[in-house]
Amino acid sequence: MTPAPSPSATAGRAQVLLERLAGPGAVLRPEQAAAIDAVTADGGRALVVQRTGFGKSAIYFIATRLRRDAGHGPTLVVSPLLALMRDQVAAAERLGVRSATINSTNVDDWDDIERRIAAGEIDLLCISPERLNNPGFVRRVLPRLSAGLGLLVIDEAHCISDWGHDFRPDYRRIRDAIAHLAPGTPVLATTATANERVGADVAEQLGADVAVMRGTLDRESLSLGVADLPTMAHRLAWLSQRIPAVDGTGIVYCLTVAQTALVAEHLRNEGVDAHAYSSDTHPDDRLRLERDFKDNRLKVLVATSALGMGVDKADVTFVHHLGAPPSPIAYYQQVGRAGRAVDRAEAWLLPGEEDRAIWSWFAGVGLPPEDLCRRVLDALEGAGGVPLGLVDLEREVDLRRGRLETLLKILDVDGAVDRDGRGWVRTDRPWSYDRARVDRVRRARDDEADAMVAYARGDRCLMRFLREALDDPRVADDGDCGRCSVCTGAGDPVELDPAAVRRATEHLRGLDVPIEPRKQWARGLPEPRGNIAADRRADEGRALCRVDDSGWWPAVADAFASSAVDDELLRGVARCLKRWPWERPTWITWVPSTRPEREALLDALAHRIGEVGKLPVRNAVVRNRAGRPQGELANGAHKLANVWGAFAVEGSELPDVDVLGGPVLVVDDEWDSGWTMTVVADLLRGAGSGPVLPFALARR
Repeated sequence: MTPAPSPSATAGRAQVLLERLAGPGAVLRPEQAAAIDAVTADGGRALVVQRTGFGKSAIYFIATRLRRDAGHGPTLVVSPLLALMRDQVAAAERLGVRSATINSTNVDDWDDIERRIAAGEIDLLCISPERLNNPGFVRRVLPRLSAGLGLLVIDEAHCISDWGHDFRPDYRRIRDAIAHLAPGTPVLATTATANERVGADVAEQLGADVAVMRGTLDRESLSLGVADLPTMAHRLAWLSQRIPAVDGTGIVYCLTVAQTALVAEHLRNEGVDAHAYSSDTHPDDRLRLERDFKDNRLKVLVATSALGMGVDKADVTFVHHLGAPPSPIAYYQQVGRAGRAVDRAEAWLLPGEEDRAIWSWFAGVGLPPEDLCRRVLDALEGAGGVPLGLVDLEREVDLRRGRLETLLKILDVDGAVDRDGRGWVRTDRPWSYDRARVDRVRRARDDEADAMVAYARGDRCLMRFLREALDDPRVADDGDCGRCSVCTGAGDPVELDPAAVRRATEHLRGLDVPIEPRKQWARGLPEPRGNIAADRRADEGRALCRVDDSGWWPAVADAFASSAVDDELLRGVARCLKRWPWERPTWITWVPSTRPEREALLDALAHRIGEVGKLPVRNAVVRNRAGRPQGELANGAHKLANVWGAFAVEGSELPDVDVLGGPVLVVDDEWDSGWTMTVVADLLRGAGSGPVLPFALARR
């Protein structure tokens, strides 16, 4: 690691290019000039750790133009932020830098882009780290780029490090890419969120003689605050009151995709122009929302933090968090979207009791335990070199599809497995579980989570807290920020209106939670197999709430604990059923539970619904055998095997078919994967019932 060089004569040309990029009056920072100088020299390598809005992308745009003018090859930018890629491509064009991006949203353009790369018509190519594991890209495109690459840029470089808050398995491939670069190829790594430990790790991976350029992380325009509120309804009411009071546009970050839709809908109901932006958003809608947001045609985007929200918008005036990210470092990166080109912006954190459970789930995906890794490897070894697809592996290993894919990606990066066509094979490379590394990283994650909880207590300067978490070299000299809610003592700016809280509660309690019917049996089992016949499957159903939401879940949790249905819960169930555009049932039954207290609850609930609706109730479904609780199992094949053959219809056919042959409301306590209800629906339809209408108190 070497100190940053001083700017050279390239600074004059770089200043001219910056004005072309950012407009007249833009001034090249000395740190930008030093970084440009470092990577325009052959073999130069630099790590730039600077706050969001510093102008890190300008460094590699200008360096690309200077390198291309000197006759060098194109620049390859590896970035995880798809939205930012699109903005970067547009910005680079202002410098005459011919740019393109290859990612999952522009598949139709890949062939033309690859042709332009081969013809030397691309100056800068942006890719996601996952492209480095795409066989076609690695075979056709990467060799051409590597042979004559003018500059390699690693954006969000903290992802390279095991210690980085947003570590991604595919980023580990960059280590190999750096090692195989042609001699003299410069490398630039940029991030806003690397403490000393992460920075040292990244610099070591970049090679020898890396210039490390670390600046202050203070954000003079940004005021931070924490609002400790008791329930989700209170947090929704806070957002609906605060956002209209702040001029300009902003972002509300949520921890889950489901929350983005819930929050955006409530804000719209309260008169706030809000739209959800997540992995569930169609690519065309994402582009439209990005344009509308940047052009100030909508007030707020409600987004998942997993997307990073790399929209290049300098005048964001607020960033609020419904739920806390898992570390102060991740939080700093997200609030850094605000206040880049405005005099004042604010960022309020609204933590929730459920935050730690969500952090734990995501941490478990990235650090799979040894026994799961071994089971996957054993299954592949048992196949004797025959590639196994995901369906085959799901039968052998009880993991959800997403977690299984992540585990395979980690083993692939380790060299233990390899993709062969559409399947996976075990390589001959020895593999051992790096327990020391996993334990070390897990302890670091736990420490970060504890730090985030400490931040949320709000008992000392919030900006200083974040700067210290990122090892800002100037924080000791600068001291407290004087702007945050702790420093000013101003407290929460929102005096909650009880009516707003009631409306938020009603919103949460009035949400329809659909239950989608299964249309195919889980693959990989000897039986049942194939499609589920239309006259043997359940109809779309409803759940009263989601587990752990702040609408009906507290009342449902009380019912689970007491095995009783009180009048308030019954009214909620009745209203949910009334909103359901169903074919009215002619009778009611329930799914028998292995737990006596739940069986008593379901019996009582079915009969109370029957009383309200004046419908007969029959104990039509019986359990042949006990199985494991479905919540203990992960993927569809194992869940279906657990309940297949576990139920029967009393007497194998329904008596009194004139009544019981009509639509039936089937009541259950919790909806998890849907396989229990799928099997019960198949049995009921086979025994002569009409359409099966599933209803659950809670959906997981």
